[in-house]
Amino acid sequence: MTALALADVAVGTGGRLHHVVDPSARVTSYGTDSRTVVPGELFVAVVGENHDAHTFAAQAVRAGAVAVLADRELDVPCVVVDDTVLALGRLARWVVDALPDLVVVGVTGSSGKTSTKDLLAAVLAELGPVVAPQGSFNTEVGVPLTALTVDTNTRVLVTEMGARGIGHIAYLCGITPPRVGVILNVGSAHVAEFGSRENIARAKGELVEGLPDADAGGVAVLNADDPLVAEMSARTRASVVTYGRAESSDVRAVDEAMPSVSATTVARGSPSCRRTAAPRSRSGSWGRTTCPTRWQSPRQLSRSTYRSTRSRAGCRRLHRPVAGAWR
Repeated sequence: MTALALADVAVGTGGRLHHVVDPSARVTSYGTDSRTVVPGELFVAVVGENHDAHTFAAQAVRAGAVAVLADRELDVPCVVVDDTVLALGRLARWVVDALPDLVVVGVTGSSGKTSTKDLLAAVLAELGPVVAPQGSFNTEVGVPLTALTVDTNTRVLVTEMGARGIGHIAYLCGITPPRVGVILNVGSAHVAEFGSRENIARAKGELVEGLPDADAGGVAVLNADDPLVAEMSARTRASVVTYGRAESSDVRAVDEAMPSVSATTVARGSPSCRRTAAPRSRSGSWGRTTCPTRWQSPRQLSRSTYRSTRSRAGCRRLHRPVAGAWR
């Protein structure tokens, strides 16, 4: 990650320094758990439904935190902001915008996000250094914490994007504007939370809506075997590449036999695919990341509603970096 001076953190978050003796002191990591603070960390004091991490600010500083990202003035060095979660997202966006050659790949779907994210990170490492989330860091806290680990050498940032409602993925796209968006599926396991599969599709499709135009290099990768995903091609101005078993897929699985476990025949029966068509529109070369998504949090639309939504996503533990509760 790129070390930032506290003065730069204040600029990136839109906050102000309080009780800071040395504005040039460097932040070398970020965290939300006062029990795992390391020297040089910026401790992000998240307010949850049942816990307020500002209570642990002094403990974090004693453990080595260089300052606290806080929504009020404290008796310790802090960067005071309007809302610590929103400010964390603003800082991540500020860092990402400073790296014009960084390519962001967003992944979402009702299931399979974490496994796909890990596979993509392994494959894309052939292009250069890759940053991807630990586990399922896919919420408004987990995504910026991951993004803040990039540096000038990072070639690709893979982000896993989850949601508990409409507007959540659009918000995450505002933090890490994707160049490539991968949508896996629209399931029904969480219909009770969304109201319908169509609402789940609406939420997941916010990823392709956040992609840049095809001429700017935007690429939407869609599952042709899921009708609700396939029809998302009409919601994006990016190039569209489809995959799946369907004959209409741009990239089609034609042999799904399980690979042999024999050490002498490891390649026999391994999955293969063939390209059946070119993308429906021409994609540009990878380069500067742009995104039409406005910087707007769902909480700015309905703060009380969004707070209750976050509580279902694990807010009672958000002083710890548990960021995998969204779907």
